[in-house]
Amino acid sequence: MEAKKTKTKAVAKAAKSGNNRPFYVAVGVLLVAGIATLSYMSSQNKSISYTDSIVTPIPNTGHVMGSDSALVEVVEFGDFECGVCGSFATLTEPDVRARLVMTGQIRFRFMDNPLSGHRYTWPAHMAAWCAGEQGKFWEMHDAIFQNQDRWVRPRPEKVLANLAQSVGVGMEQYDACMSSGKYRAQIQANMEEGQRRGVGGTPTFFFGRKVIPTIVNYDTFKANVDSLLKEAKAAAPKKK
Repeated sequence: MEAKKTKTKAVAKAAKSGNNRPFYVAVGVLLVAGIATLSYMSSQNKSISYTDSIVTPIPNTGHVMGSDSALVEVVEFGDFECGVCGSFATLTEPDVRARLVMTGQIRFRFMDNPLSGHRYTWPAHMAAWCAGEQGKFWEMHDAIFQNQDRWVRPRPEKVLANLAQSVGVGMEQYDACMSSGKYRAQIQANMEEGQRRGVGGTPTFFFGRKVIPTIVNYDTFKANVDSLLKEAKAAAPKKK
């Protein structure tokens, strides 16, 4: 609170001076601080909605990229409407895939964790699963995150369908899948697994037993992978 008062005084002081540059810099600082606060509040929404208590319990699962022989697996609990998740997916995840997944060092698993504060996220999660049944989950995952500004609005289904078509999904099967809501129980199971693990905000990453929230840069991600690999190698049976 004290920091906020100081920043407000800085804006007023800059406005009174003849030099406009400090004024605009101070305003920029306040805008960035406000956006960061809103993003944090959104990502920390812990309540869950859209769940159905009468669905048949099924095993939680997710979508995995990487080799079965990779020594370790990193798990992300994410929300397609989450802005920080979008930043990770578009800015950091390409490096994670190219430098860690494709080189066989890790497997990477995406688990659904749609937050109740995000009004349009459920159709996006179901769209990704419906694309996934045609082998296009990761293509749809990327398209959804890259186009958050297009579909995060009332009635997002049309934009999501256009994205599905753009990544090569067969639309007759996709439309039938979306209409049936067949993956709602699976998404709910993933959310419940997140609750069991204590996941609140998104993104949340699991490096083995270590929980790291809100990673958006590659170096931090890589440092945690290195630590996990070191533990895994130390625990592996020694070759005779």
